[in-house]
Amino acid sequence: MAGERTILISGASGLIGQALAGALVGQGHRVLALGRQKGNAPYWNIEEGVVSLGADKEIDVVIHLAGENVAQGYWTAKKKERILQSRVEGTRLLAEFFAGTPHKPHLMISASAIGFYGERGEEKLEEQSRKGTGFLADVAQAWEEAALSAREAGIRVVHPRFGMVLSPEGGALNKMLPPFTKGLGGTLGNGKQYMSWISIHDVVQAILHIMEHEELEGAVNLVAPHPVTNRQFTKELGQVIHRPAFLPVPKFFLSLFLGEMAKELLFASTRVYPRRLQESGYVFAEPDLTTALQTLLALGSDA
Repeated sequence: MAGERTILISGASGLIGQALAGALVGQGHRVLALGRQKGNAPYWNIEEGVVSLGADKEIDVVIHLAGENVAQGYWTAKKKERILQSRVEGTRLLAEFFAGTPHKPHLMISASAIGFYGERGEEKLEEQSRKGTGFLADVAQAWEEAALSAREAGIRVVHPRFGMVLSPEGGALNKMLPPFTKGLGGTLGNGKQYMSWISIHDVVQAILHIMEHEELEGAVNLVAPHPVTNRQFTKELGQVIHRPAFLPVPKFFLSLFLGEMAKELLFASTRVYPRRLQESGYVFAEPDLTTALQTLLALGSDA
């Protein structure tokens, strides 16, 4: 992107949002965090259907990352409804708001997830692969469809389908490190399920790449080019931190305590490849898991 842009981010306080905001500011862009505190600007309230930009009427890029955390809390009916509505209604609100503004953003990056593909075993999945089945697949489809009004208004809309984002600062890797460093790590179930992952560094650089490549629209898989099984992931993490990882967690145990969340987040096998990202010329800084883990864990809090 040539020159300074005004970029609005929802979910700016999250793992991806913080890393991305720092990179954008470093490039000389003006970054605004869309908050929920009434009276501040920019501000939004999904329940009330309100978006207020204050004095900032000209937004060049919208990066929409906000949504209920799927990995926190038991999936009760109310929790599942919050997961769905926070994504669908939040996306629809922003898409409709910016579709109706005199100065329309030229780009809306609206998050999605590889949960779109569901449980697929060893099948190799790319952006053109069909939707899977299950709660997360249904959520991802509705999430992406909620941005329709922005597309119809001529705004370029990209849906980065995020895989498991690796960072020592948060997310799955952050939760894995304490037991693994104590030698208590192990496979989940039989460990044959595929994990499609991406380092936080490549997430940020891939989003910057998307901003610069006008040909990218619609779904773009944000995953590293080398997905691994849970067994491979467990082995490599143990080797990188020099700890044994031989204590498997039985599937029935996690299913008992986590229910549907365990089935869709921990045991679903989703083997995804970043075809569109690579075809557009993106080169991964950390394409393989060992390199990613070594880099992330060496950098620690600076990752």
